[in-house]
Amino acid sequence: MEWLNYHHLRYFWMVAQEGTVSAAANALRLSRPTVTAQVRMLEEALGKPLFQRSGRRLRLTAFGQEVLSHAEEIFAAGGRIQELALGSESSRFDRLVVGLPEVMPKLIAYRLIEPALKTNEPMRLECREGNFDDLMAELALRRLDIVLAETPVASGSSISAHSHLLGECDVSIFGTKALARRFRNNFPASLHEAPLLMPARRTAIRQGLNRWMEKHDLHPTIVAEFDDSALLKVFGQTGLGLFPAPSAIETEIKKQYGVELAGRLPEIREQFYAITLEKRLSNPAAVAITEAARENLFGKRADDVAS
Repeated sequence: MEWLNYHHLRYFWMVAQEGTVSAAANALRLSRPTVTAQVRMLEEALGKPLFQRSGRRLRLTAFGQEVLSHAEEIFAAGGRIQELALGSESSRFDRLVVGLPEVMPKLIAYRLIEPALKTNEPMRLECREGNFDDLMAELALRRLDIVLAETPVASGSSISAHSHLLGECDVSIFGTKALARRFRNNFPASLHEAPLLMPARRTAIRQGLNRWMEKHDLHPTIVAEFDDSALLKVFGQTGLGLFPAPSAIETEIKKQYGVELAGRLPEIREQFYAITLEKRLSNPAAVAITEAARENLFGKRADDVAS
């Protein structure tokens, strides 16, 4: 086989990230026929198709998924070589750009990121919020170093990323002193018809709560729903209703919002992940995040889950 043409590989990589040739051509500032021709030349050189059409979008074949995974590693290595040429070895990791889904609990995000600020090397932190799909696209384009989320990358995703399980914890129910004491008796059966502030329906914690309540035939009164977990807690501290949050930050929630624990729901487990393009983490700040989460925040070490 001839030597691999890395220009062709990069055009393929862009099409895989963007989903269509037109979008990739716009990102590359090239014409659509040029990008199409380059991808076809790569397929001819490899002897196998990389894409199959699905409506207006292109879907990677099984072979294309494998090629994309190797392409990610190749371009990551190329980026590190460029960084090394521009500065010293110690300056390679002087910045950490973290993506946070809007629904991510802010206190959990802080506890996860805090260890990265305590490494020996000086570092500038950038946090960017957005919806999960947009953050994954930013990660694929290497505009983010890491995404912290409640869910892993979906199997079959066109983005070749790796989900590192940081840990898991159960769910606690909080409320003002009066509410917590009122519903603490006979908990969790007391949650039936209790006033409850709930996270958005698309969040992992909400889905877990819905399944648990259906299983136990409990029907609380949903007073309000929130996309922003911090806003949910602010409303909760006014006494509008009870509210759920990860047990891992129980102490911080009680202290910051002046609320008490009504009870815990050990049947509901909430997981947290660090998502990167690297299977093995090399950024010292990212390593600090994962190690501290596994050893301290969640109390035990978890195995990596690679999507």
